Order: sequence, then structure tokens, then C-alpha cells
Amino acid sequence: MPKMNISRSVVINAPVEKIFSTLNDFNNWQAWSPWLIMEPEAKVTVREDSKYYEWEGNRVGAGNMTVLNEKENEHIDYDLTFLKPWKSKANVSFYFKPVKDGIQVTWTMASSLPFFMFWMKKQMEAFVGMDYDRGLSMLKEHIEKGEIDSKLEFRGVSDFSAAKYIGIKTKCGMQEIGPKMMADFGKLEEYMKENQEIAAGAAYSIYHKWDMVKEQVEYTACVGVKSIPSNVPSNFIASEIPATKVYVMRHVGAYEHLGNAWSTLYTMQRNKEFKMLKGIHPFEMYVNNPQEVAVKDLITDIHFAIKG
Repeated sequence: MPKMNISRSVVINAPVEKIFSTLNDFNNWQAWSPWLIMEPEAKVTVREDSKYYEWEGNRVGAGNMTVLNEKENEHIDYDLTFLKPWKSKANVSFYFKPVKDGIQVTWTMASSLPFFMFWMKKQMEAFVGMDYDRGLSMLKEHIEKGEIDSKLEFRGVSDFSAAKYIGIKTKCGMQEIGPKMMADFGKLEEYMKENQEIAAGAAYSIYHKWDMVKEQVEYTACVGVKSIPSNVPSNFIASEIPATKVYVMRHVGAYEHLGNAWSTLYTMQRNKEFKMLKGIHPFEMYVNNPQEVAVKDLITDIHFAIKG
């Protein structure tokens, strides 16, 4: 059985007592779970003593988790059992360590894959690692602010009209995507200031490739135009997203939590809730301006082209 090990950390600016009490009581987990956000209607049952819970859903599968042992404000160990989509077990732990800016919270998992999935070991470690990153980010907000700036609206199937754009294509590490994209949109904004007559309003990011194992992403940052101009700079590209049927997931909140929407859509695809249309890469549309609204009110619509 191929072994799988994941470890991710975040620093939370809060008393360790608050963090510990949040994580040793399963009644608190639904607020920040990177999996339950994908399926709000999933059935969750927490035992009266709050040390055991079980879940069941179409997207999140089924399983249960039990607090095995805990040392107050130092660590908590859990026994995790997956029942669907396949049976497996895992040892999960949280460790708490005081550091300069708060408490370093480390979340670990030691598990194994079914023998027939040996070829997916690196991918699964990458996928679960990203889930852990999303979860820790939400846990941090939940504890520090009392709320999380991330809400999903399942908008469903609609028709997308063709949209011309100019853009900048970039390949970078996943950790670099924030500053890289800001720089790309800065260049596009400068160009559009001198060509306002062609502006069509919308700004997009088209994602061509995600390599979870190598942590590389290839995307095009773009702005909509009424027509393709003749003076497109040599480092820009000009193209069009064709008219297509799409499934739309709306994310309301901070851009740093957009992974919640993307992970949900890919889970829905794997769950065969829709069939993606090859040849049109998924893209996100920025509905409002981050300079004009609060972070919690940012609206981003993620589009997956689907077969009719």
C-alpha cells in the first residue's frame, strides 16, 4: 500500500487556548472545513461529547473522525476513517507551537492509498495538501476574525456569449500567482487607459494548466474588448472565448479563498455532475472592482465550459 504523508502549517494570531478549544470540539469544524464548504447539504452528525463526528454526501463521500488523545494546548491526535468513495484509514494530528507572531498550527496526515492507486500518490498528496492549505487559511480567519470571507453560490448552467479579449500569458509557480497576476493586470490597465474606446468592461483570468505536483500554473490575464485593436503590443495576445454553455460557480469574498470554488468545481466534474467541454479552458470573471468594494464583497464567477 503506497504511503501518503501531508504536513501544512499556518501562524494564527490568537491565544493557543482558543485554537485548541476550536479544534478539539467537532461542533466547530463545519465553519472552516475545506470539504464541507463544497457540499453544504452533506449530512454531518457530531456525538454529544463533541469528540466524534461522521459525514456523508455525494461530493465529500462518507467517513468519520474520532479524537484519540490530546495534550492541552500542545497537540491533538485523531483517528480518521474513510468509507466512500473507497475505504481507508489515516492518522491526523494538530500541533501547536508559540512563535513570534502567534501560534504555529501544523496539520498532518499519515495514510495510505489503495494498491490500485499507487500511480496517484504524488497527485493525491498534492490535492490533499492544497485542501489542507485552504482549510488552514479559513481556520485562521475563523479564529482571528470570527468569520470567513468565502461564500459559494452554485449558479448552475447558463449560456456564455462570445467575448473578445487582449491579455498576457504567464507561467509561474503557484505561490507566485498573486503578484504575477497583479503585475499583468497593471500592464493591461495602462494599455486600456490609452485605448478606452475598445473597452468592454470585464476582466478575466483563463487557466490553461495546473500542475499540482510541480506547483506550476499557466494562465492568461485578460480584459474584454469590443474589437481586436491593430496596435496590440508584441508581449500581449489577442483572442476570443467562444460562445458556449457553462457551469458557473460564484465566489463571494477574498481572492485568496478562490480555491474553494475551483476545488468544488473539479470535485463536481469528477463526480460527473457535468461534463467539461474540451478546447475551452476554464476561466474566472471579476464581477466588481477590488478598489471599490470591501474584500468580503468581492464577486468572482468561475466558468467551466460544459457539453450541452
